[in-house]
Amino acid sequence: MPLPKTRFWQARLHQTIYESTTAAGKAFDVALLLLIVASILIVMMDSVGLLHRRYGTVFYHLELTFTALFTIEYLLRLISIQKPLRYVFSFLGIIDLLAIIPGYLGIFYVGAQSLLVVRSLRLLRIFRIFKLTRFLSEMQFLGTAVKGSLRKISIFMLFVLTLVIILGSVMYLVEGGKNGFTSIPTSIYWAIVTITTVGYGDISPVTPLGKALASFIMLIGYGIIAVPTGIVTTEMALAVRRREQTAEACPRCGREGHDRDATFCKYCGGKL
Repeated sequence: MPLPKTRFWQARLHQTIYESTTAAGKAFDVALLLLIVASILIVMMDSVGLLHRRYGTVFYHLELTFTALFTIEYLLRLISIQKPLRYVFSFLGIIDLLAIIPGYLGIFYVGAQSLLVVRSLRLLRIFRIFKLTRFLSEMQFLGTAVKGSLRKISIFMLFVLTLVIILGSVMYLVEGGKNGFTSIPTSIYWAIVTITTVGYGDISPVTPLGKALASFIMLIGYGIIAVPTGIVTTEMALAVRRREQTAEACPRCGREGHDRDATFCKYCGGKL
């Protein structure tokens, strides 16, 4: 049964805006991304004092044009779907709305144009253009590994926090305020910067004992960096192993966790 003209027009518009399987859909997405990148570049250049003084008026009118185009695009997205409220309150729908609002705020409030960098979040649509949705399963796999290691990492971070509090307090006693360690919180900040091997250099020990303690903290830092990596790597290996297993339960002992090509239960030897 052929669709009514209004439904057919809405379906074609939906296919162009929301899908990238057609030439029109791909062209629309590419054009949208180019507009987003161009609008972000305009905001960035407008923040440079010299460029703002010379081309501020041009940037302002370009931004008004971009805001109008993004508003039209947002409205087209609403009228091309049957339940627009679902899009309005979706993640990308909220991002699209946030990308438009600063443009109108900039008309009434000076400086609101800087909020237009929110549009960079809309570049997330690039995943749809290049059809990277097949990697969502891999993202879920990585999320499972991170979730499985979260408890271990939390306990480890608690240990590190305790360690930097102790070491920072000791450094405060060793160096004192005359060498920059004016308080225990400042000394703890130094210990965190040192143990993470960042090393800003705004505070540094002067006494021989302080330098020895700093060297000890630096050596500990190298070992600490490797621990979270090892935890996540272990969880990823376990996640890969679980993914390669089947949920089939043994009819004899009822236990699961068998390999997909297994013929017999690895726990009781029963036939699967």
